[in-house]
Amino acid sequence: MPNKMTKGWIVTYAGLGINLCLGVLYSWSVIKIALMEQLGWTNTAASVPYTVAIIVFAIVMVPAGRLTDKWGPRLIAILGGLFVGGGMILSGFSSSLTVLVVSFGILVGSGIGLGYAAPTPAAVKWFGPHQRGLISGLVVAGFGLASVYIAPLTNALLPLGIQKTFIIEGIIFLIAITILAQFLSFPPKGHQAVTANNGAAKAKDEGHGYSWQEMVKTPTFYLIWLTYLLGAGTGLMIIGHLASIAKLQAGISYGFILVALLAIANAGGRIVSGWLSDSLGKINTLFLVFLIQAANMFLFVKYTSGLTVAIGALIAGYCYGSLLSLYPSLTYGYYGMKNAGVNYGLVFTAWGVGGVLGPIIAGRVADITNVYNSAYLITGAACLLGAVLVKTMVAPKEPLPIVAIEQ
Repeated sequence: MPNKMTKGWIVTYAGLGINLCLGVLYSWSVIKIALMEQLGWTNTAASVPYTVAIIVFAIVMVPAGRLTDKWGPRLIAILGGLFVGGGMILSGFSSSLTVLVVSFGILVGSGIGLGYAAPTPAAVKWFGPHQRGLISGLVVAGFGLASVYIAPLTNALLPLGIQKTFIIEGIIFLIAITILAQFLSFPPKGHQAVTANNGAAKAKDEGHGYSWQEMVKTPTFYLIWLTYLLGAGTGLMIIGHLASIAKLQAGISYGFILVALLAIANAGGRIVSGWLSDSLGKINTLFLVFLIQAANMFLFVKYTSGLTVAIGALIAGYCYGSLLSLYPSLTYGYYGMKNAGVNYGLVFTAWGVGGVLGPIIAGRVADITNVYNSAYLITGAACLLGAVLVKTMVAPKEPLPIVAIEQ
């Protein structure tokens, strides 16, 4: 039997592996092209299942987090694997947009929400508060890094046809997630948390373990939610339009390489900023991330060569990825670990709203003006606002006990 320190790391890397499978969402651009070329879909139609999946992913995170808190991470991750794998396999049996909206948009989107909600709270509960940034970053890094291998895998399978590609990948993800889920578990009550020097310390939540009803009554929750939306919307705008930006501003046609570079930076940001936040503090790290992203957006109009667009993509990816490790650890630090799953699920709905608004605003701006300049200004200003708002965040005051209120 592994000791408790080893067990915590096993849970962490199992969670990373699960997210490596769930990141199929970030490779939709490859699938979209195949739907257009092989099945004759329009660009708009080929974007619908992806958009639905993003919305469903964000919504399902809330009940998935609650169920993780109640039933444990293993069962919820297995359900996620069944939904993702089953949805992908079902997608391979029809060329209908309606079917793909259900199979990929709803089923795969739900599976991603279930699978993504389970590993992070499971992993961080094995570690002390001083390591939650790093552990959160490691677990979610898989999601950002996934497109580095899923996109080439999908591209290699496409000669077999998009429908067979869906089926093969569905089988792979179903088996992989189901196996990795077996390694997920919450620590037993009274366990000794892993510390920085590999010693042991009593693992307990600092302060009050907020319920979601208590959390949404605190002003800090709305600051967290709004700033998450501003940062995620900016990053997802670049992710969604990077190939078009590269072609328009730099005249290059190898945007897929830039997408891979951004994915690596995305994963790196999750790990490095998570690690930095354990020493610099979550708020200070978030403030720096927002400032850097704001400067990057204001400068993006000047990126007119392959090299400068690549640099801009790397910075954008790093800053966006940083949010995905900083916000869960910030939520856990402010509101405790008792209801970590559902609490972060509610915070994560901000990512879903940003994932819809950011790319749509940029697309609309590009359609009207034929350039992305105004979109850069809007998102740069949004990130500056995010930096200011982050600095106003304070830990919420613990609710008074019922006895004290009655007195």
